Amino acid sequence: MTGHEAMHATSEMQDMEHAMAHAGHPQGRMGMDHSGMAGHAEHGGGGHGGGGHVARFRRLFWVMLVLALPVVALSPMFAMLVGYEVPAGAAWVAPVLGTVIYAWGGSPFLTGAFSEVRARRPGMMLLIGLAITVAFLASWGATLGALNHSLEFWWELALLVVIMLLGHWLEMRSLAQTTNALDSLAALLPDTAEVVRGDSVEKVPPSDLVVGDVVLVRPGGSIPADGRIVEGEAELDESMVTGESRTLRRGPGDPVTAGTVSTDSGLRIEVTATGDDTALAGIRKLVEQAQNSTSRAQRLADRAAAWLFWFALGSAALTGFAWTLIGQPEQAVTRVITVLVIACPHALGLAIPLVVAISTERAARAGVLVKDRTALEAMRRVTTVVFDKTGTLTKGAPALTGVEVADGGLSEDEVLALAAAAEADSEHPLARAIVTAAAERHLSVPSATGFTSRPALGVTAQVDRAEVRVGGPRLLAEHDLTDPFDGSGAGSEGLTRLFVLRDGSVLGAITLADEVRPESAATVAALHRAGVKVAMITGDARAVADRVAAQLGIDTVLAEVRPEDKAARVAELQDGGERVAMVGDGVNDAPALAQADVGLAIGAGTDVAIASAGVILAGDDPRTVVSVIELSRASYRKMLQNLWWAAGYNLISVPLAAGVLAPVGITMPMEVGALLMSLSTVVVALNAQWLRRLDLRPDRLGITG
Repeated sequence: MTGHEAMHATSEMQDMEHAMAHAGHPQGRMGMDHSGMAGHAEHGGGGHGGGGHVARFRRLFWVMLVLALPVVALSPMFAMLVGYEVPAGAAWVAPVLGTVIYAWGGSPFLTGAFSEVRARRPGMMLLIGLAITVAFLASWGATLGALNHSLEFWWELALLVVIMLLGHWLEMRSLAQTTNALDSLAALLPDTAEVVRGDSVEKVPPSDLVVGDVVLVRPGGSIPADGRIVEGEAELDESMVTGESRTLRRGPGDPVTAGTVSTDSGLRIEVTATGDDTALAGIRKLVEQAQNSTSRAQRLADRAAAWLFWFALGSAALTGFAWTLIGQPEQAVTRVITVLVIACPHALGLAIPLVVAISTERAARAGVLVKDRTALEAMRRVTTVVFDKTGTLTKGAPALTGVEVADGGLSEDEVLALAAAAEADSEHPLARAIVTAAAERHLSVPSATGFTSRPALGVTAQVDRAEVRVGGPRLLAEHDLTDPFDGSGAGSEGLTRLFVLRDGSVLGAITLADEVRPESAATVAALHRAGVKVAMITGDARAVADRVAAQLGIDTVLAEVRPEDKAARVAELQDGGERVAMVGDGVNDAPALAQADVGLAIGAGTDVAIASAGVILAGDDPRTVVSVIELSRASYRKMLQNLWWAAGYNLISVPLAAGVLAPVGITMPMEVGALLMSLSTVVVALNAQWLRRLDLRPDRLGITG
């Protein structure tokens, strides 16, 4: 081996030891090791990230497997069991290669065991280290004639190390796949950004952009920083940020997010945030924070792993004492080693962290950012979801709900076209809703001149040499007119009514209301199917709230609630035995979000609301709440399955490994114990991987609306 190769091999082994040491404790696996992989990957650490560790474990496994073949074939005990003799010249092959396997292949476990002893936190690495060390010393003792030849374990030691490396390779690969979700977020940003400098375009790294720069995004290109569109319109693919599978049309003045893709047209965008201030960086930070935090279920798994260590150690001591007492010291050593191997809480340590890591990654891909993992766990127990009305169930902007015409007057379209003509130059939200409705109906809107606006009275304009006015009830009072549609009860239904007059005569009326999101009804229906009640809280008048509630099928209406009272109303529901999830987006929702058992902030909302929530919905689709509940329930099922398998397997297997059935002729060989222990790890890992098949996007869950 050359000096360069030796240095490389040493560095490689140290990297693996470092990773395995951190993987030694369940908490360390998700904390130090996992976050460390993310950090390395982010900085492109020359293959030292999660993918680099996986590659090194894979290589070490295959190298040890190649070395193990001659060890097994030339092991005297294996040859005796199978029925052949080891050639005299090959007698030292198994001890020499077995020592290499112990020192090189077993070094990650030995380093991890030392770290656990130094930290005074014994766990599975210490158990593995004890098992292979006892096997190694016993084998040399038998080889040198100091111990009975039946204690020669070279072939079993080789298989044990290979099988343990296989289990750890699979584990590291699973964790690396989860970390790759964070890497894919960083990969959304383009390598270069095109900055407009006068009449020229200059290519610079996205990290060099500053607020105020105008960047050119070509068709099919990624947006390099958060900003707002100053020129152009395009269909944007925001799926990796919001989870929304459909492209959305964006035009001048609309905000855009770094990492989203302009699918069909070029855009010019003024940069409003760069680097760590972008939404994409915030998403990455939240995912890392969630994956590295310790949830209640994780703390339970950590305690169980610690208890299992003492259970295994006590069982091994009792096993050694019992077999020695009956006069079989060789069996005592064999049984002790088998107990130590099979009792390793490896699968238990992986049971919770891997499920949580995968579920957090799946949530991020669906536009659900889990800031507090305990919040995700609590969602499965929620019995009532409380939605803030404005901006959550509704769009927070008025929309046309109907057009009424006077007897003998014009058609609905003609009345709407005249109103749109008069309102064309107004910036009032009601005016914008009327103009938008006319455009959606593809009406021919005549031109208007002489536009004027008066507070509380509405607008006036000249349309086709006639005076057209649009306004509320005060406009009728000014003309001494009565409401010809008084019997329709628009006011009692929570609608806004504007009258359309031409030359002092009422032509018709237009009714508007805060537009209900098209997904809201599907959200309520899906929550009901999931056995969850739905409440709506709002400061609006009772009539307005009742209209929306009736339209959506909401169970409980909390209307005319002042901002400072929202948290108290949530507390009242909790006092009635409900487990409450609160969904909101405004400053006045923050106390209620904090009061609820789980707070979910709409990502488009304020920083205060987001800071008060445990779960953040990157988009504004209320159906995502159902996705959170589905993810919480699926994750909990996987946690329980893994815990039952890991803990139950150990409780059943340890007595068998100790030899309780030896009187009836049933014993468990050490290599079988190693195989079963690693198999339990593989089962737990594969079971957790099932969560990757769970597509949480609302349209994929069948929540259409």
